[in-house]
Parts: sequence; C-alpha cells; structure tokens
Amino acid sequence: MQFKQLGLSETVLAALTAKGYTEATPIQAQSIPSLLEGRDLLGIAQTGTGKTAAFMLPSIDRLIASGGRAQPRGCRMLVLAPTRELASQIAESARAYAKGTKLSVATIFGGTSIHKNKTDLARGIDIVVATPGRLVDLLDQHYAILLGIEILVLDEADQMMDLGFIHALKRIVRELPAKRQTLFFSATMPKTIRELAGQFIKNPVEVKVTPEATTAERVEQHVTYVQQGEKQALLTMALRDETIDRALIFTRTKHGADRVVRLLAGNGIAANAIHGNKSQPQRERALGEFRSGKVKILVATDIAARGIDVSGVSHVFNFELPNVPDQYVHRIGRTARAGATGLAISYCAEDERPYLRDIERLTRQKLTVVPLPENFLSEAAKISSSRVNVAPSASEQAGRNGRDMQRNGARPGQPQRGRPQQPRRAEGARSEGGSNEARPRRFDGPSGEQPRSYARPKTKWAAKPANGGGAGSGGQRGNAGRPR
Repeated sequence: MQFKQLGLSETVLAALTAKGYTEATPIQAQSIPSLLEGRDLLGIAQTGTGKTAAFMLPSIDRLIASGGRAQPRGCRMLVLAPTRELASQIAESARAYAKGTKLSVATIFGGTSIHKNKTDLARGIDIVVATPGRLVDLLDQHYAILLGIEILVLDEADQMMDLGFIHALKRIVRELPAKRQTLFFSATMPKTIRELAGQFIKNPVEVKVTPEATTAERVEQHVTYVQQGEKQALLTMALRDETIDRALIFTRTKHGADRVVRLLAGNGIAANAIHGNKSQPQRERALGEFRSGKVKILVATDIAARGIDVSGVSHVFNFELPNVPDQYVHRIGRTARAGATGLAISYCAEDERPYLRDIERLTRQKLTVVPLPENFLSEAAKISSSRVNVAPSASEQAGRNGRDMQRNGARPGQPQRGRPQQPRRAEGARSEGGSNEARPRRFDGPSGEQPRSYARPKTKWAAKPANGGGAGSGGQRGNAGRPR
C-alpha cells in the first residue's frame, strides 16, 4: 500500500518523499489509519519491520492537528525505549519525519549531560525520546512534568522488562494523564508483557504482522559445535572471509566482548565493542565507525540487539548463545533488513546445548549444523600462538585500576591501602572459554607461595589475659572479631 493512501498529511508525505519512501510496510499499513483516529494500539512485530515510522508518522500529524504547545518542563509526546542507541535512532527518525514542521525533538538518556536534559525540558519539548532510568531521575528532581502528554509510546517493551525497568515504568505511568493515546510495541508477547500492556492501554487495536518469536525469513541460520576454548580461533578464521560486509558479534558479558575485540586485534582484525561499561561518546563513536564501514566488525552484548539499525549487516555471529531464547531472535534480526539477506552463525559449546534446544523450540526450526573446517586444528594452533601477549585496551585497564583501588579501600587520586596488587597473568595464558572471567583470583605471595593459614597458633600467647582483656574489655585488646 502507498503512504498516500493512508490518510497522512501533505507535510508528512513530503518528508517521506524526501527520504525516498513511497510504499508502506505491513505494520505501517495496518497501524497508521487506526492511530490517526486516536486509538490505542498493541503492536507485535520484529525489529526491522518499520515500527518507528508506524507510530511516528501518525503521531506527528496528530500533534500538528491538535495545535497544542508543550508546557515548561513537559512534553506532548513521550517515547520510551530500552537503550540509548535505540532512543537516538528514534529521535533521528522523528526529526526527519517532522521536517517542515515546527515540532521540537529531544533525547533523554544516561551517559549524557543531565544539565542539558533539564535545559531542554525547561522550555518544553514536543517529542521526547527517553530511557526510563534517566527520566525517573528527572521526575524525582522535579525537572520533568508529564501531565501534558498527549501520546505515549512504549517501544521494545519486552526488553524493558528484561532489563529490569518494570518499577521505573510503573513510576512513570503514575505521572501520566488518564486521557492520552498509548502505543505499546513488542517483538514478543508472553503473558507477563501482555499483563503489563493491560496497565497502559485501553481497548487497543491489535496489530500482529508476524507470528510470535519467529526469526527473519531471509536469515540463513547455521550452528557449529565447538569447544569453548576454540571459539576464538574459529571466529578469527571466519572473519578473514572477504565477502563479509559488516559483521555483528554477540557475547553474553561485557568483559567477554572486550576480550574478543582484544584478541581479534592480536590477529590483525580491527573491531570495536559496544556495551554498558562504555561511555556514551565511546558507544556513539563505535556505532558511527560501524555504520560508515570504517570498522566492519562490532562486538556487542545484548544491549545492542535492539538498538542497532544499520543497513548492510551481512553476518551475525553468536559467539556465545544467549541464555534467554528471545534474545536470539533479536540478535539475528540485525541482519536481513530492508529486503536484504543475511547469515547468522552460532558457536555452541557443550554447556550451551540446553540454550540451543530452547532457541529451536521457541523459533520452531532447526539450525543447520556446519562442521568445523577441515584445516581447523592446524590453523587454530597458529592463531593461538599469536595471541598470548595481547594487552588490555586503555579503557579496560582504567576500569581494572578503579576496581583494584576500590578493593583496597582507596579512592581515585589517593594512595592505595593494604597489600600491593600482584601482576595479572597474560590474557592468552588462560583458557579463552571465559569460565575464569568472574572467578576471584588466589593471592600469590611475593615468591609465588600460597597464603599462610589464618588459624591462630596454639601457644601461651594466644591464651586469654588474666585480667580478661578480650575484645571490649578494659585490658589489652584481643583480635576476636577483627576483620582479616
């Protein structure tokens, strides 16, 4: 269906024409007429199906038609998104679609100046795209007022639940006016999400463009069974394929993502990482270089599974399978966008096979098993020998130094207390499976011996003083209760 058949204004149609859009996607064709009538909507659709335009285009028309103005510290339309990247992309689309109007657009999320957020809100904004955490901070400080909201949008509601935003969402909804239009979008709709939707929307139109939890039809899905410690070598071999335009690599942990980037660099492959420990400028720079093609490989945790809308992603690698099967759907949805095809490759270790079974049960399809390359063992040996002394990145080392100082009771800029930190082992000296990542290290003494026992020797000096001078008495202080 053509956009001009959906009842949109000439202003919005002109903005669409400027972007080269003429034909609506299924979710846009089904949603826009109802939203122009002011109906609430419950939308079930995968990422990459055009949801942003589905809710933003009719909302812009309604805001223009109502002729209202945003009150100071308030906004007229609020879009809640789970990640900073997704919020930025929604706001960018809103500005493009609102071109030729006087509607103002602002973003509110962590990692950026809260002072700027306060300044933006002080004069009132028409469209605000926010993450729940930062918005609650502004509400608590009385810098945000939500009583003037005409349209509320919850995008990727299921990930907001996964990220623990349920309490923030309930806090926000208490501040909203009862009379409003509410749009609720989610890629999956389990019982908990449907119950949450019931708290926000009334008598909604339900739009469902694909079966729940189905994966992108144009994504070819492979799995290779491999030992955990061999994954890095297998990934390195795969990324040497010159047919890869852009590749997204997913890990389960932030430190795992940094480790993959570091070891790829040791083998001459440039990559960036994006995850929650990165600052906002670092995340924007990594995403910008990936989008421009300057760096063709981006390693991410699931924070990026919903927030990256980059055309030309030819490959998605699940370096570690997600322990929540829904996340697999969102990960591989980063490829095969806008009519293109894509390849999703998963590396499955023995302890990840239950995760694979859950994924195949959810998606109702078997992944194609691809064996290890014939020359894998010989090539893996060469790759292993080249990665032993890869140094941590500057940002990782800074994070480590900060954690070490906290363990020793020191603040940044102050001398450390307690025993000195021993040198860390080289990254390549331990298994690449990641199983040691979160384990506390044993303390090795100056000459490598293990720590002495803390048991008190049975000598006369350990006996209780005659005057009863134990802990808390007036005599000599004892050691009972003293932290070791």
